[in-house]
Amino acid sequence: MITAADVNKLRQMTGAGMMDCKKALTESNGDFEAAVDNLRKKGQKVASNRADRDAKEGVVLAKVTADGKRGSIVCLNCETDFVAQNADFVKLTTSILDLAIENNPTSIEALLGLKLGNITVAEVITENVGKIGEKLELSKFETVNAEAVVAYIHPGNRLATLVGINKPATDTLHSAARDVAMQVAAMAPVALDKDSVDTETLNRELEIAKEQIRAEGKAEEMVEKIALGKLNKFFKESTLLSQDFIKDSKLTVAQYLDKTEKGLTVTAFRRVALG
Repeated sequence: MITAADVNKLRQMTGAGMMDCKKALTESNGDFEAAVDNLRKKGQKVASNRADRDAKEGVVLAKVTADGKRGSIVCLNCETDFVAQNADFVKLTTSILDLAIENNPTSIEALLGLKLGNITVAEVITENVGKIGEKLELSKFETVNAEAVVAYIHPGNRLATLVGINKPATDTLHSAARDVAMQVAAMAPVALDKDSVDTETLNRELEIAKEQIRAEGKAEEMVEKIALGKLNKFFKESTLLSQDFIKDSKLTVAQYLDKTEKGLTVTAFRRVALG
């Protein structure tokens, strides 16, 4: 006989609804492990049923290892802002991030395969689909390794950045790197410098510039020269080290860092935002 205490125990173990717990225990003849499996299967079914739903809300968090040389960002998506703001959902995202910091997986697939408790991260997410009733997805996982790494989480947990610098972090250098991490959040650079811009982006920007110039009626022999000028403007506005520093527009980010300490620069950055 399935008692109310049994149902409550399973509910406390899994967070699933009372009627779901009672049904799972009945189907498993009171076997708690089998009942948990049944609920997990329900979660998998829900996940499948909700696969076509948009999971555009969620939580983005970043953290750095104790030695300050590696940082990670994770983004766990859900469907509604109501769920994203729930403390348990933030706690789940935090536990996945902590696992990434501890184990240093090399890909999002490797992170999903790590054990969180007795089951994998992928299985934990599936279980929570069953509990919450929304599509959940671990959509982003980024890592930066450097002499020093600084993490920044924008208020609201919808945007996070990592910045790696080329020197061990003193208080002054840590502060400078944090300023740059906030710059990355605010200005969304596409690359570190002009040499880091990928060929596809470069060609697209060049083609857009040429079409704009032709639309202005400029002579064809002038198009290439003017387009290169527009490309230089793109580098200035869209690559991190060339951008005007948001706290002092008289300096570029590169100049700000070098002024802070000679030779200081950014070696890598990551930016993850919802949407």
